[in-house]
Amino acid sequence: MKRLLAVWVVLGLACATTPAGEGSKPKDADLVRLTIVGTNDVHGWIMPQTEQFPAGPIRYGGVATLASYLKVLRDENPTGLVLLDAGDMFQGTLLSNISEGSAVIDAFNLLRYDAAAIGNHEFDYGPIGPVSAAQPGMDPFGALKARIAQAKFPMLSTNTYEARTGLRPSWLPGDGTLIIEKAGIRIGIIGLTTPQTPSTTLPINVSTLKFAQLAPEALTSAKRLRENGADVVVAVVHAGGKCGDCTKPHDVSSCDVDSSEIFGMIRGLPYGTLDAVVAGHTHTQLNHFVNDTPVLQSFALGRYFGVIELYLDPQSRHVVTSKTTIDSAIPICETMDETTRGCDVRSLRERPDTVRPVAATFHGKTVAQDQTIAQALLPAEQKVAEVQNTDLGLAVPDTLGRNYENESALGSFLADSLRAAVNADIALLNPGGLRADLKRGPLNYGAVYEVLPFDNAVATLKVNGDELNRLLTAAFGSKKGVFQVSGLEVTLKRCPSPSRFVRAALPGGKPLEAQKLYSVVMPDFLARGGDGLGPVLATIPPVQVDLGENRDGNLRDELVAYWKRTKPSFAAPQGGRVIFTDEGPCGDSRGDGTTRIP
Repeated sequence: MKRLLAVWVVLGLACATTPAGEGSKPKDADLVRLTIVGTNDVHGWIMPQTEQFPAGPIRYGGVATLASYLKVLRDENPTGLVLLDAGDMFQGTLLSNISEGSAVIDAFNLLRYDAAAIGNHEFDYGPIGPVSAAQPGMDPFGALKARIAQAKFPMLSTNTYEARTGLRPSWLPGDGTLIIEKAGIRIGIIGLTTPQTPSTTLPINVSTLKFAQLAPEALTSAKRLRENGADVVVAVVHAGGKCGDCTKPHDVSSCDVDSSEIFGMIRGLPYGTLDAVVAGHTHTQLNHFVNDTPVLQSFALGRYFGVIELYLDPQSRHVVTSKTTIDSAIPICETMDETTRGCDVRSLRERPDTVRPVAATFHGKTVAQDQTIAQALLPAEQKVAEVQNTDLGLAVPDTLGRNYENESALGSFLADSLRAAVNADIALLNPGGLRADLKRGPLNYGAVYEVLPFDNAVATLKVNGDELNRLLTAAFGSKKGVFQVSGLEVTLKRCPSPSRFVRAALPGGKPLEAQKLYSVVMPDFLARGGDGLGPVLATIPPVQVDLGENRDGNLRDELVAYWKRTKPSFAAPQGGRVIFTDEGPCGDSRGDGTTRIP
């Protein structure tokens, strides 16, 4: 199994989701229509999911159900549909990780994707085999190379280069772009990968690469594509942003236009460079026009998709921008609630007794799983079922929830468990590593895996009080959410910034001693420099860092073994270990734990 880093992202954020079946598209017989369908951040969630309610099940997500939606769209526009994915296809489920992404590629091949961007988590698996963090003599791109060879669609990243030579890696085919023809229109596609990749995957796996800035690469590639005859240029980009309101596509005042990668890229390009953008990485909804360029991004984990409709003048072959429409975050429902006409299970849980499941419809057509795809994936699903359903002989009395932007019951419980398991003074967990709530009920291995899908090793550091303060300054100042702690009380500024960390103390307010050594346990992703800790760790003598390479199991399995030995109550720990100052509204923080978990 492999290391993982991807999320629950949420149904019911401030941006409105589109109920399945809504949204009529303008039609004009004199124009050529291109239907661009975008997915993003699937993170291995290719199988359907089910939530049981008193009146019956709500079934949602999965590629077999997505195929039904795609059939409707292909029937409506037989020659003009373009299917793209904005990256992070892998890393997030047992099915994906055991196969090192092979099951995901099989599914994407069956759906007939035209292209996908390479996301930061495409590098997570490292070498072929059980080791995720490449060691000397191992090929850090072995698993990714195998997936590129397996895919019947190109996996693109035009801004990935060898750090030493500045040349494109020989294992990445082409120049990161391609031209395809749909409905008689030549469509240029540019793939781009977030420059944040070195800090959002295992740093050692990409240490020989550099990821160039997005706007210059997009501009160069777009010019080249148009010179080679492309009528339309679409960028599929593993980089995103965040907006508070997605109901007004031409109003970006609620969006992080000054700080996000995707808005920064588009605003850095001459008008008309790109005709459409399919984005990803931040697990939020984007449904906006920036300089008349439509930007599409949907929520994550294989539960949503989006559509951009472009209309072209058949003579000039130029996009008629006034006709362009965006429909993002369309939920993938096999059954839906009769009243809301959606399958947002988080909101439906708030009124379970009134949920009435009915067959889903899309554009007036009944949705049903594509049985050819479902049967094709069945052997892979059965292969992991035994491991997934392994009963641990434990039970969770009440759901332990996570929170990306604050201390959480789940984060505190896991940090306490990890600290106790290795008898450390302090534990530190990155919030992006917690991918699901630990739900109430009997505990099986699959439930733990959904919470902790990454195959991180257990790493320990010996640091003095000064070094620990510098480490915490980097962690909480990285804008990677609120790190979960045990054995500490931390004070933070309310708004994320490099200076967010104020102070730390031991429980009860006892101050840290500047030169006293403390043992700190954390995932090896952090100990290897992930989430912005690299510069500080580079100043700590290697003899003080144990990356856990000689331990028998990964972090998830060591926690399971500890729980089976100690039979904990799985009760929510007492709060108060994270304290905020400078109370007030903060434009870059939602405080509900449901924002981006890249």
